[in-house]
Amino acid sequence: MRFIYAAYNMLHNCIDVTTFDEYVLRIDCGKAEKGLKTTPCSECALNALAIDNPLEYATLYLEDGMQMWIDAEDSLESW
Repeated sequence: MRFIYAAYNMLHNCIDVTTFDEYVLRIDCGKAEKGLKTTPCSECALNALAIDNPLEYATLYLEDGMQMWIDAEDSLESW
């Protein structure tokens, strides 16, 4: 599936992704982040990612890479 546009919807705390076929996929951020092991710093970075780069957030969620991204963010704290 090729994405064309993604935007953070602050009214519903979700990412709305529009595809080339004009389908809209809505990713609920609360449900996407449920069960993830985060620190306050990585949670803040994850929120910033959803707002500033929603397409990357959607890609991480759909490819099941959110926990790995969070772990990488947490490992940068020691630098």
